[in-house]
Amino acid sequence: MKFLILSLLNVGLFATFFYLLRKPNLLSYHRGGRLWLTFLAVGVITLMDEFTSIFYVPAEAYRFIGLNAIIFIAITSLLVRFISTRLTEIAEILERHDLIGGGVYSFSYLVLGPMVSFVAVASIMVDYILTACISAVSAVSNAASFFSISQPTILVMVLGIIWAVAALNILGIKENARFTFMIFIGAAFILLNLVTSGLLHVDAWSLGQIKMAAQQTARTVTTGSIMHNYGNFISSTAFCILAYSGVESVLQTAGLLRSWKEIKKAYWFLALTVGLMTPLVSALVLSSRIDFKAHEGDLITYYATQLNGVPFGMAVATLASFTLTLAVNTAYVASSELMERVAHRYGFHWLIATNRRQSLYRIHICSASFFSIIIFLTMGSQAELANMYALGLLASFCINMGCLILYRYFMGKSEGITYSTNRLVTLILFIILVSCFVFLAIDKPRATMLWATVTGVMLLLGFIISKKRSPELKEIEQGETEMEMLLYLAESEQEDLHLFFRRSTETDQAQYKDNEAYITFYSPRVGGIPPKLAPNHFRLPLTKISLYHRLVGILRVMEYEMGDRKVTVHFGWPLSSWLDRMSIGVMVFNLMKLPRLFPKFHFEIQYNENLSAFRSKKQT
Repeated sequence: MKFLILSLLNVGLFATFFYLLRKPNLLSYHRGGRLWLTFLAVGVITLMDEFTSIFYVPAEAYRFIGLNAIIFIAITSLLVRFISTRLTEIAEILERHDLIGGGVYSFSYLVLGPMVSFVAVASIMVDYILTACISAVSAVSNAASFFSISQPTILVMVLGIIWAVAALNILGIKENARFTFMIFIGAAFILLNLVTSGLLHVDAWSLGQIKMAAQQTARTVTTGSIMHNYGNFISSTAFCILAYSGVESVLQTAGLLRSWKEIKKAYWFLALTVGLMTPLVSALVLSSRIDFKAHEGDLITYYATQLNGVPFGMAVATLASFTLTLAVNTAYVASSELMERVAHRYGFHWLIATNRRQSLYRIHICSASFFSIIIFLTMGSQAELANMYALGLLASFCINMGCLILYRYFMGKSEGITYSTNRLVTLILFIILVSCFVFLAIDKPRATMLWATVTGVMLLLGFIISKKRSPELKEIEQGETEMEMLLYLAESEQEDLHLFFRRSTETDQAQYKDNEAYITFYSPRVGGIPPKLAPNHFRLPLTKISLYHRLVGILRVMEYEMGDRKVTVHFGWPLSSWLDRMSIGVMVFNLMKLPRLFPKFHFEIQYNENLSAFRSKKQT
């Protein structure tokens, strides 16, 4: 019976992949003079990255929360699905601002500026470093499943993998979508045979273990105390979050896709594949009769051997070692792309010099050195690496969700964003992720110290660099200052002075008079400085000070320097929904304070039909 079912499964898989491989433009296509990847190609590349977690996460989760891992790995899969919808939303926002690729770094740069964005850079780089390290360690552990190898030998083999993959990248040999898809086909055959065999071997013991896991989980979150229940939920989720590492990689590769809609499809592909298979495999393995402590490094391989014998176990071990080594390569490629983007933005052209094979060899050598240092610091311990990795992954998620909340607070959906998620759910996700991060940071002090040290070093370098080489400095230097505006108005002989605060899309309606000043605030990070349309048009950059405090500062100076004149301050009528853009409501509330702060000034809030029509035309 088992032979028949597996035979039918493999015939069905063969027919499915034969049909897919005959389809044109399955993985890539040419349009607009360049090559684009399809959502399936990016989805497969990311899936192979996430897929590697299956080989070490079930054992790591079981080590901390026991059988509860069966339920919480499934719960975490649902949580990550909600997170992926937010990452899709971020993808459309970045596309709207022509910031393609870069993922969490580009988004944090857009929302928080260069200084804080280096927190994201540091966190992402730590993730890539730990991806390479834990994948190399797990690859050796699975390969050594059928052999007796000493710890020093394992350490040498791990370093050998890291530097061998670095050498391949320096030589310009990189994975491509078609090659990765071929590996995906092999992985699909082996993994589905593993799952099917596992389901056929489910017995009363396994069902009893799953039932016990459900009962223990229910008791864990129904203790009678809300805080205790929440703490148990957070701790259990934190130990399982690593099962879905790599989900942010889709956002990182947005530059290879034509539209954010392809990213949306890729996330659905991941939800229906690894999002379902990871909880299923974990449940089958953790409910079986295995000494988990003795097989922490080769749990899946040992389980496969129990199901279908040594040959199948060796096939799984080979797949594990190969895909995990492939994940090391993915870490090199992704880290080099991120560092290239940062180096290009801040003018470190010597770092992104290429060799004859167009390889970023200097970045690859630096990456291999970092990887090796981490291996030595942790002595190749999968447990320590997993703890550090979980911290870095949670930090990236927290930055993404936090930035999205801030962006929606200030911008809402006024930019024509079509894909939006519920802000309350996003806030709940943010609270859960921050809680998980804080719990792990407290519970794993050694891992926290190592993670904080690596992140702190990169963050210090980033702060030094951003102060001296920030690309915003050029945009800020092109703008005007409050003093230039005052000098312009001081030359006017008229008693009445007018200050018009206008958006960049409204300034062409200005009437050029010597007693009027049109002021436009702009963000040096978004769109650059707007054009200067008249001598009385002053473009003031917004950097660290909020818009309201900048307004108050300008009016204070006007009050001091032009107190003997009649000053009228003009604001445009806000048309955005206050529920959508909550910052507008806060801004109007603050504007109501201005007449009391400056009783000598006259304030007007006006609506101009021409300005509104012009602004709508520009947004369209």
